[in-house]
Amino acid sequence: MKNKSKEYKIGRELRKIVYMLCMVAVILLADIAVVHATSEDDGAAAEQILNNSQEENENRTNKNDPGTAQTGEDLKELNIANTFTVTYDSGNGELNGNLRILLILTAIAVLPILLVTLTSFTRILIVLHFTRQALNTQSAPPNQVLIAISLFLTFYIMQPVFGKVYTEAIVPYDAGEIGFEEAIGIAADPMRNFMFEQTQREDINVFMQISNTAWDGETLAQVPTTVLIPSFIVSELRTAFIIGFTIYVPFIVIDMVVASVLMSMGMMMLPPTTISMPFKILLFVLADGWNLVIVNLVQTFY
Repeated sequence: MKNKSKEYKIGRELRKIVYMLCMVAVILLADIAVVHATSEDDGAAAEQILNNSQEENENRTNKNDPGTAQTGEDLKELNIANTFTVTYDSGNGELNGNLRILLILTAIAVLPILLVTLTSFTRILIVLHFTRQALNTQSAPPNQVLIAISLFLTFYIMQPVFGKVYTEAIVPYDAGEIGFEEAIGIAADPMRNFMFEQTQREDINVFMQISNTAWDGETLAQVPTTVLIPSFIVSELRTAFIIGFTIYVPFIVIDMVVASVLMSMGMMMLPPTTISMPFKILLFVLADGWNLVIVNLVQTFY
């Protein structure tokens, strides 16, 4: 048994020696191959790398100075590939289609605010609301009908102003006869004239004093748009409430008469509005009230 164990140990040691010799041989062969390749192919490989680098440099886009141009033809020849530039509508100074679409979408979003504040819409809607309240009809006509009537009356009243804006600003701008800033200034003039005619001078004076701006009390050119718009809104609210109070007066008289009759008859528990509302509607229909209110309301803008 002892002899077998010794032979096993000797065999294991021999195997280790053989493995180590094999590893040393592999390492030596690898070093020889590397040295051989380096010695023979190093120059050719380096030359190939240099040639490839030169070819890449020839095909590569290099940054050059953009240069200058005096005419449109010279501009096409310039190297502007490495310079950040922004051009619109072929560089002729006008807005291109995409930017126009963006501005149109922005205008559509702002349009309801402009329609309510810069036109006759506010006065008309408030007066119609007062008329409905004076008749004591809670939802007749409904809000949608009042808004629709106010909208169409606004288009009727503002049609001359909108026509001037279209013919004097939009059409020349689309034809390329005027620039964008000039078109904005031309379009603002009819709107400013309309607001100035409908605005009470005391309202303009107040806002001019707040902004510390000198004004002679008559000239529109001295009034900035930032002052004219709030002055116009305040003036429209005042005018609308004055007209609404005037409409309310005859209906208040009917309420007072009905209330006095009911009290004299001892009908204290019966609400006067229940009895007065049919009389109000009858009086309004006999007097052709809607025609009187709407026609006279429209005439206040002329």
